[in-house]
Amino acid sequence: MSARLRFLKPATRLARQTSQASRAFSCSASRASELNSLHTFTDEENMLRESVQRFAQDMVAPKVREMDEAEMMDRGIIKGLFEQGLMGIETSADHGGAESSFTAAIIAIEELARVDPSVSVLCDVHNTLVNTIFRKYATKEQQDKWLPQLAESQLGSFCLSEPASGSDAFALQTRAKKDGSHWIINGSKMWITNSYEAEIFLIFANVDPSKGYKGITCFVATKDMGIQIAKKEQKLGIRASSTCTLNFDDLKVPEENVIGEVGQGYKIAIEILNEGRVGIAAQMVGLAQGAFDKSVPYTYERKQFGQPIGTFQGMAHQIAAAAVDIEAARLLTYNAARRKEEGKNFVKEAAMAKYYSSIVAQRVAGSAIEWAGGVGFTRETGIEKYWRDSKIGAIYEGTSNIQLNTIAKFIQKEYS
Repeated sequence: MSARLRFLKPATRLARQTSQASRAFSCSASRASELNSLHTFTDEENMLRESVQRFAQDMVAPKVREMDEAEMMDRGIIKGLFEQGLMGIETSADHGGAESSFTAAIIAIEELARVDPSVSVLCDVHNTLVNTIFRKYATKEQQDKWLPQLAESQLGSFCLSEPASGSDAFALQTRAKKDGSHWIINGSKMWITNSYEAEIFLIFANVDPSKGYKGITCFVATKDMGIQIAKKEQKLGIRASSTCTLNFDDLKVPEENVIGEVGQGYKIAIEILNEGRVGIAAQMVGLAQGAFDKSVPYTYERKQFGQPIGTFQGMAHQIAAAAVDIEAARLLTYNAARRKEEGKNFVKEAAMAKYYSSIVAQRVAGSAIEWAGGVGFTRETGIEKYWRDSKIGAIYEGTSNIQLNTIAKFIQKEYS
């Protein structure tokens, strides 16, 4: 406070302070009017949402049950994803992509998951992990070679997890040894998404175990180089999404196929999984919304004791609470996506979004079965599939406990 203001009479000083506060509030209100809600999207993002909704309903929905029971992704669905431009959402137009936002990718993942989470995760891993690694860490020559293929026709796979390194990803045992102008890779990977249908693989291997995680390096390889599909897993949920064990026996990879620098693989994996977790959160939000959309209308059609079961207070409150849960998870997810786009730190927000969305997906999908009663328990309605698919949300791309550890570290740093 200035000396002049300090010595004014109380009434005069109060009037001055009130005037200054009013001006400050007026400026703040003006700035606030320019801010947008988390449900504000660009015209391009809105058009993408509508396009994905049509594709999901027209092309995916008729094949969901068949793919789930066959435990196999329909090749026509994959082809359709490429034709719709959904496999290179953030990729530049020069490389055949849509050159859209990260939030656009999140929207696509969410909308696909409302119909089939298996198709959603295929699109998610391809966009948020595989494409992003090439966009952020590859040389221009590598981008020119690989990104057009990934945008137009070739499915990608991210190969990090191993039998002895799940949550502890940097304990991986796959090795790469330099041999002239090539690297020779030996080892195996487990739980690898998209691997049955993929043609392009990002493989993490250690070139110098004496350096620990600082020896981990990222390589790009193609299936025809000799990647072996050892086992295709039979799973509780997301059955149409392939999850395989891969073997590398003297896999020969050209030295120009190193992504980033030798020994930089650990940094690539850490940074990229943060983005991937926002994608998984979007998948779980879409899944919860899909289960909600299938079950709630039934509660207003099914009558007992002379009225729709959805109008009984007990049921109505459950439905209302589920709607709140879905919206909260969606806003956490959109917030993490926008923070990433704005260049802000989003690691904690990504962990929060993934953690909470996976809880909501399980809770809402489980309730949706109960709301539909015996009908919900049958496979014919497809409601029970959402619950089966929801269980993976708490496991892949970092378990729920890993997310809580991440969040806790930020809290400890802030308050200790």
